[in-house]
Parts: sequence; C-alpha cells; structure tokens
Amino acid sequence: MSDNIIQLNEQVIKTELKNLVKQSVEETLNSLLDQEAADLTNASKYERTDRRKGYRSGHYTRNLQTTSGNITLKVPKLKGISFETAIIERYRRRESSVEEALIEMYLAGVSVRRVEDITEALWGSKVSPGTISNLNKKAYGNIETWRNRPLPSEEYPYVFLDGIYLKRSWGGEFENVAILVAIAVNQDGFREVVGAAEGMKEDKEGWKSFLVSLRNRGLRGVRLMVGDKCQAMCDSVTEVFPETKYQRCSVHFFRNIFSVVPRKHGKEVGRMLKAIHAQEDKAAALEKTELVAKKLRMMKLKKAADKLLDGIAETLTYMDFPEEHWK
Repeated sequence: MSDNIIQLNEQVIKTELKNLVKQSVEETLNSLLDQEAADLTNASKYERTDRRKGYRSGHYTRNLQTTSGNITLKVPKLKGISFETAIIERYRRRESSVEEALIEMYLAGVSVRRVEDITEALWGSKVSPGTISNLNKKAYGNIETWRNRPLPSEEYPYVFLDGIYLKRSWGGEFENVAILVAIAVNQDGFREVVGAAEGMKEDKEGWKSFLVSLRNRGLRGVRLMVGDKCQAMCDSVTEVFPETKYQRCSVHFFRNIFSVVPRKHGKEVGRMLKAIHAQEDKAAALEKTELVAKKLRMMKLKKAADKLLDGIAETLTYMDFPEEHWK
C-alpha cells in the first residue's frame, strides 16, 4: 500500500459529477440536434410522408468545448434543405449551461413544463415537454448506471460514511430526503465516491442495505470505517464488515462535548481537545485525556469531562494505523 495514503483530492466529488454530467450534456445536445433536424424535414428518421421537406444524409462530427470538457456532437446532414442549427451558437453565448439546467432539474425536482423556461433561457426557444421528459430519462439512467457500477478489483482500506439530508420537491411539496454517502480511499491514497443512495433512512435497515450493496459491488479490503455516532450505522458496519474497525468522527465528537460547554469556555476547551489528538501515539493520547478531564472538572464542567472519557477511545482508532495515514 502506498505510504501517501489520504492524499486529499478535494475535487473528486466535482470530478465524478462533471464526468456524469458531461455524458448527459453530449446526449442532450445530440438529441436536440436530431429533433431540430426532424422539425426542419417535417419527418422523423425513415418516415415516409407527403409532408417531408428534405432527407437525411448521415451526419458529421464536431467538437464543442463546455464547462465539463470537450464533447462530440453529431450534426445531421440534410438533402433538399439546409441545416443551420442555432443550438450550438446559443449554447456558446449563454452564461448558463446545459449542465446547470440538468443539475437543477435533478436536484430541485422541477416539473417538466417548468423546465421549458430553462431551455428557453439556454437556447432562445422552448423544447417540447416530451423531448425534455425523454432527455431526463437518459440523465436518470446515467445516474443509476454510475450508482450501481462495479467497483474496481483493488482494495479500499479506509471508508468514510455519512448521512446527509437535502430538501426535495415531491408533488409540489418540499420534504427532507436522506442521502447515504460512502467515500473510500483507494490504494493510491485518493478519495473516491463509491456509493450514494437517495431516499434511504438512517436506520438499521437503511444502513445495512446500503453497506450490503457496496460489498456486492466489490468494496473489499476495508480496514477502517469512519462515521458519526449513529448506532444503526455502527451496528450495520459490524454486521456487514465484521473484520473492519470503526473510527468515530472527531468533529462530531467535539460538537457533542461543546453542547455542554458554556460559550465563554469554548476556545479554551477546543485547544484542550485538539491537544489530545496531537499526541504521538494512542497511549500518550489517553494519558492526555485523563489530564484534560481532570482540568474540565476543575472548571466545573463535569458533563463535558464525562462525555470525553466515555467516547474518546472511539476517536483514536486511527492511531492503530501507520502515522503517515493519520492525516
């Protein structure tokens, strides 16, 4: 395993999304070009009709630089009628992008008819609800393919787990929806989003189902899982990955202690807690914990001292691993 484990690549999540969106953008624009050709010829591909104004003659490719990278467009060639698409130039001139429209549709739960306004802002003309619906199906398909993709055959020694809540629009009403997320560190030391499940609850059934899906997709070699003090998650980790150690997130732990610390003591207590995790090894950290707890009691912060002693060991599991990996 590389000694440079935990080389934080803070762009990893954005990169994953950008690659996903890039594919969706390419399919979106090519579908719109195809629809524009159908409108000009007044007929679909291979359709025989007296109303036809021209005929297709294949296509040619051209590149288009977008904020998600370079994409390949398949521009239709027509016989009997000129094909001058306005979509590409309108796309170039707009500050808004197709990516932003797709992301807004997906995250905000915007209705198909309301998306017409977005497409009008992007291209200067509205796209039919049927076309938008078909494009959205492709986008959702790409997302599901990414979520269910087999993981590489390498090992992922460290995995971070968390459940976050986002507001989503369902039938015109906004509700909180739980998203279970797993970010793993691969053997090259870089973080990779390996799983995300929408609509799951942070209960035993939800976490177990999520972890089982990760294991079935190829998540293996996990030596340490990091998360908050969610009992359902902890129990599920023990059941699904029994060989894996658990590390409680120190940030969540500190917040739990600060909940019983008066604001006037906040900075001083913060320095004391940080000093524990700054020790050279676990034995020294536990020794420092006793001194900090004693000082907290002298400051008449008994509840904070009790919380510290009860939970500190769960935040020091990482010290069982190579020091160069601690960061």
